[in-house]
Amino acid sequence: MHPDHEVAVVGGGFSGIGAAIALTKAGIEEFVVIEEGDGVGGAWHWNTYPGVGVDIPSFSYQFSYEQRSDWSRTYAPGTELKAYAESLVDDYGLRPKVRLNTRITSARFDEEHDLWHLATGEGDELTARHVIGATGVLTQPKPPAIAGLEDFQGETVHTARWDHALALAGKRVAVIGTGASAVQLIPSIAPEVRALTVFQRTPIWCLPKLDKPLPGLLRSALARVPGAKWALRAVSQSYVELTFPIAAHYAGVLPLPKAGEAIARRHLRQQVQDPQLRAKLTPAYSLGCKRPSFSNAYLRAFNRANVALETTPIERVTATGVRTADGTEHPVDVLVLATGFKVFEAGNMPPFPVTGAGGGDLDGFWRENRFQAYQGVSVPGFPNFFSILGPYGYNGASYFTLIENQMRHITRCLLRARDQQATRVEVTEAANARFFDEVLSRRGNQVFFQGSCGASNSYYFDVNGDVPFRPASTLEAAWRSGHFDLDDYRFTGADRPAAALIASETASPS
Repeated sequence: MHPDHEVAVVGGGFSGIGAAIALTKAGIEEFVVIEEGDGVGGAWHWNTYPGVGVDIPSFSYQFSYEQRSDWSRTYAPGTELKAYAESLVDDYGLRPKVRLNTRITSARFDEEHDLWHLATGEGDELTARHVIGATGVLTQPKPPAIAGLEDFQGETVHTARWDHALALAGKRVAVIGTGASAVQLIPSIAPEVRALTVFQRTPIWCLPKLDKPLPGLLRSALARVPGAKWALRAVSQSYVELTFPIAAHYAGVLPLPKAGEAIARRHLRQQVQDPQLRAKLTPAYSLGCKRPSFSNAYLRAFNRANVALETTPIERVTATGVRTADGTEHPVDVLVLATGFKVFEAGNMPPFPVTGAGGGDLDGFWRENRFQAYQGVSVPGFPNFFSILGPYGYNGASYFTLIENQMRHITRCLLRARDQQATRVEVTEAANARFFDEVLSRRGNQVFFQGSCGASNSYYFDVNGDVPFRPASTLEAAWRSGHFDLDDYRFTGADRPAAALIASETASPS
């Protein structure tokens, strides 16, 4: 049975775009990129709330082989990231390979023919020899579990699905949540609203942001001076590496989180005048337990007369506002849910059921065996299925570095399969177990298991108390993606001669 595509890439964000570029460079041309939305860009297509932007320097938040010289700021706004995604699709001729407005509802492995059946929301089906999951993790908005939410008679919007027809000027607005999206949104809307009440369950560590407009002279130098982009990228990469991968995964050796906390406390003192307000905004957990933020405007916004911080727990949402546990009714015209995304909930990694060999369910596998994947890419029992952001794949650096590393891993597997005329590629249980044991053995040095994280309400932790970040430096992850032993995978032909099956499909290797 000849599949519709050699490779199906599910997701049209930067992971999917990076996967498509890597496949093209490897000479694998028979692929399709399937995207639920009506445009590419993933997070930067869906997230368009006021103030949205990248939270690591732009020089790192891009592919190493496609470095822009015209970012407007050190930290690019969301519109520029969206434009970058579109330009990549056009520059690499990917537009004909992208299938928009198509939601995958299930994936089932066909053991007889060594291929995947992908069902769509439109009721049709497509087949692929291999599937690359590129849907990311922070993709499905997570509404808060608050009673009465459906009773609210005003306007409700989630930051991840912003309604640009929504007028906030002169209105009473409530923001539920103080995570990364709220940190960007709150100072952006505070000047225009009549009153803004921020409902905080857990404060966030906020550090100063080295965000500056990039002058034309610098951008011109980046475009014209040989090596300038690489030099600036090296500085940016070092900063990113120091502030998360090194700080988080080597906390038992280097006390960087404590130094970061001192910087954050000083930043808070400089930004907020009221000592009681500062106390409410000071986390009771260690820096690194949950995603920190970088902003020069968030904390300062609470000095405004029209902005109030509410830390009393919410009892319920009413028809006209929000009632807190002390009985206070907060009248609201617009309710903004800055409550983040589903992460380790069932049906999110990826956001559709995956049925592997022998009828095994991927969610069920993780529920029974804990989240795990060989180098964050492959899971035993799910042949020909690869993930870019699987458990223990991401180490906290730039997602673009992750995408390049994971696609180096995946293309090595696909090219070996071609070379051996194999129709089935599956990581061995021994290799997966060895990698899982290794990442668990390193957790003693990670900040998540060093500090006091109990009060953090962090989405980093799954139901087992694990934090499926890869406990490794970026250099280590990059090296291993290109040097892992390919014999950690089995390359077979569904119990039949692989060459005969390939020959029956096509005379072309693609």
